[in-house]
Amino acid sequence: MESLSEFWRLAGLRYKSHPWHGVKIGGDAPETVTCYIEVVPTDTLKYEVDKETGYLKIDRPQKFSNHIPALYGFIPQTYCGKTVADFCNSKTGRRDIVGDGDPLDICVLTERNIMHGDILLQATPIGGFRMIDGGEADDKIIAILKNDEVYSGFADIMDVPDSMINRLKHYFLTYKDMPGQITPRCEITHTYSKDEAHEVINRSRKDYIKKFGKLENKLSVAAMEAFSFAQELRKKSN
Repeated sequence: MESLSEFWRLAGLRYKSHPWHGVKIGGDAPETVTCYIEVVPTDTLKYEVDKETGYLKIDRPQKFSNHIPALYGFIPQTYCGKTVADFCNSKTGRRDIVGDGDPLDICVLTERNIMHGDILLQATPIGGFRMIDGGEADDKIIAILKNDEVYSGFADIMDVPDSMINRLKHYFLTYKDMPGQITPRCEITHTYSKDEAHEVINRSRKDYIKKFGKLENKLSVAAMEAFSFAQELRKKSN
């Protein structure tokens, strides 16, 4: 088992890890989580990670002039599936909501100007938005960049100025609307506190394990099978 652990450690030095599956959420989650940032406030295009390759890709140009007022990305090794959807249904009194099948989104507040995405950082969740996008649970966790000089004193979303919360809400309520669209696609039913954000994160981790299992174990089995196959070929060639 130690040799397999060493194999994956060395493989991580040689090959880039997939930001969704190959990056760990962090040992202190949900109090502190690793985040992969896709979009920053200066971006005029919507970027997102390509699920197949792990590279950052252009999703679409922003349809309007509004920019997201925070760093935006997702929490690795999370998944919005049935467990997250069930929680959303219980909180909204609905029964028809399903998970959106994506990693859990997160917005990170910081006073620093970070000019590009495709980066990892550590953040402290303080709350979130219960957002529903076309009948799918699409929670947005709100967090603070770890050790940020200005925002690190905020312990819960209630500490964040209303103006910032309203700007974030406006962005997410309009960022998928097409020009001339009358019926909004997205709705935010609740703004919730840190404890509820932790619950959503924990549920998304359970959904991830249900969906993908323990990928390192699966990869280890595949590696062992490949080694065995190589040994068989070597014996036959001799």
